[in-house]
Amino acid sequence: MILKLVIHFIILVIWFIHVQVSAQDYPQVLAKPGCDSQCGDIAIPFPFGMNTSECYAGKWFEIECGNTSTYQKPYLKSIGVQVRFIDVQQGTVTVNNPIDRNNCGSKDSRPVNQSLEGSPFVYSQEHNKFVAVGCNIITFLQVNGSEGSGCVSICDEDFKVDDIGKMELENSDCNGKSCCQNSLPPYLKEYSTEVKGFKENETDGECSYAMVVQQVGLYSYYTPKGYYFPVNGEMKDVDVVPVVLEWEIPNNLNLKLPPDDLSHCFDTNITSSRYNRSGQRCSCTYGSNPYVEGGCSDYYESSRNSLSHVTISIIKGVSISFGSIILLLLILWRVFKVIKTTIVKKHRENFFKRNGGLLLQQKLSSGEVNMDKVKLFSLKELEKATDNFNTNRVLGKGGQATVYKGMLIDGTIIAVKKFKVQGKIEEFINEFVILSQINHRNVVKLLGSCLETKIPLLVYEFIPNGNLFEYLHQQNEDMPLTWDMRLRIAIEVAGALFYLHSAASQPIYHKDIKSTNILLDEKYRAKVADFGTSRMISIDVTHLTTVVQGTFGYLDPEFFQTSQFTEKSDVYSFGVVLVELLTGQKPITLRSQEEAKSLASYFIMSVEENCVFDIIDERVMKEGEKYHIMKVVNLASQCLELNGKRRPTMREITLELEGIRKLEKDSNAQEGHGDFVRSEDYESLDDNSIISEIMSTFELRSRTTILKDDHVVTM
Repeated sequence: MILKLVIHFIILVIWFIHVQVSAQDYPQVLAKPGCDSQCGDIAIPFPFGMNTSECYAGKWFEIECGNTSTYQKPYLKSIGVQVRFIDVQQGTVTVNNPIDRNNCGSKDSRPVNQSLEGSPFVYSQEHNKFVAVGCNIITFLQVNGSEGSGCVSICDEDFKVDDIGKMELENSDCNGKSCCQNSLPPYLKEYSTEVKGFKENETDGECSYAMVVQQVGLYSYYTPKGYYFPVNGEMKDVDVVPVVLEWEIPNNLNLKLPPDDLSHCFDTNITSSRYNRSGQRCSCTYGSNPYVEGGCSDYYESSRNSLSHVTISIIKGVSISFGSIILLLLILWRVFKVIKTTIVKKHRENFFKRNGGLLLQQKLSSGEVNMDKVKLFSLKELEKATDNFNTNRVLGKGGQATVYKGMLIDGTIIAVKKFKVQGKIEEFINEFVILSQINHRNVVKLLGSCLETKIPLLVYEFIPNGNLFEYLHQQNEDMPLTWDMRLRIAIEVAGALFYLHSAASQPIYHKDIKSTNILLDEKYRAKVADFGTSRMISIDVTHLTTVVQGTFGYLDPEFFQTSQFTEKSDVYSFGVVLVELLTGQKPITLRSQEEAKSLASYFIMSVEENCVFDIIDERVMKEGEKYHIMKVVNLASQCLELNGKRRPTMREITLELEGIRKLEKDSNAQEGHGDFVRSEDYESLDDNSIISEIMSTFELRSRTTILKDDHVVTM
């Protein structure tokens, strides 16, 4: 009898292992009853469907299954594109998208880009990239006649023109050498492309390609993150590439969804920036299709059903003894409790590992992360704070993450950064480690993180007045950006960078300084943000060799040429921000229909031609003295030197700006305009307060280092 119980217990263990291995094998309910769910080898889940209107949710979701001599191809009938894959849980459909060719002989005809206007579809900003292939070109993705994105592609001197057509996009990093890439603007429904050479007639006779294409993320716990473009073959032979469209159920469809406790529906604004709610989407806790009755399943209920079948088999085997049946039932009940607890624990462990928990533990044990400054938030706490990540709480969206506004139980206002894909784990860990080391009033403060979700979360202090780019280029008369405020913001950003370069526990290169990454708090004080691509380096290291990446218009030309990022690369980007504050102009502008100019080069040209005051903002010219403005102009020119060694350090820049502002205050005081220096809407800082605070931190660190060195010598 005992032997029988042992045998049946082994059977239960084997069944448990099977349950663990097949935990993701849920029932695949795709289409409505009586409707086809397959076209060729492509699954067609509802709300998409074929044949009759009962099988799909409105004309936009109708699939036409075309027959060829060898196989069937599904087409999205409303926009006439071939469908490659439909993901109901993610709300995406992958389709074929044509390539724009230029100077490519018989294949030079540009396809007409299909408009998605009025449809529930939009080109996915998260899953796609704008890619250009060619030599010494700047390529623009245009939306309604203006530039929505763009990138620069250069070639080595020994690179042959024919090599462009032979290049395979799947094996290319597209980092700016013969191929470049950039993110798409949000809510993109229609676009065109434009290719220009660096010089007039430079690209005549040379073939180039421009396209919107799917980018797939690769991630391993043991190797760095990577991406690839799922395009097979050489460029000259490729006519279409995969592109991902996001979709939602439009409000005007009035689709009646089946009642299901295991599905969750939520409002969305995927296709319209003008409305907080342009549609809705649903998802299953477990299962395949929340839009079809029975499409979601209860994993634990399925586990219990499987357990019941095993129980029946075991009871038949030991039915000889009533006592053994009772004992077996008790064992089964205990095993079931253990299984359920183990499954829940396994889910949490998987989320912890997937979100970089092991790497974070390594950082904690090495002392790289100061846990006294940050808190681990529970998912329940953050869901309550953000109203379950309501779309109305979105503060901003980017290619990597979405930021939500929230309020904790104690009334603290927070900003929650939710990374979009699992491939961004390194950015999450990198930003967490770096911000946990920083303690500076002009750097956004990290409050904590959450590791209990599929996607990692970071929690910051809430910065209420948006970013400098919006405030500078969308000014209002209620709170204008005065000359004094611009000087103060420049000093605060410079002081923060000086702190990162010189006074932090280890030097930190920000690597993405731009006006959109400079936030303004309730008193319009600057806060440097977004450290996802930043790097912490050893004190004796002078540069960081890395793949060229950054924002067009702010990117250091020397870094672009050498792939070596130094502290002077941050200085160049700061110089562009300083020019933005002086001129009120955007970093990239079109001076004419034929010529694209960066603000940095336009500014340097104006300085060399002694006409720089022609491009300075009117308010700056009105409120500032020319002598003081010219000192800032000269400082910006030094920051934008092409040779990084000639650029000043952030310490020298901070001292210079502090000196200019002191002169400005003294001048205003002599003229009796003391009320202009301080505003009720923001708080000015005492003279030399930023540089004094940083220098005291730096000297403390230096003394500590000297003591350590003396100790080593004594030993």
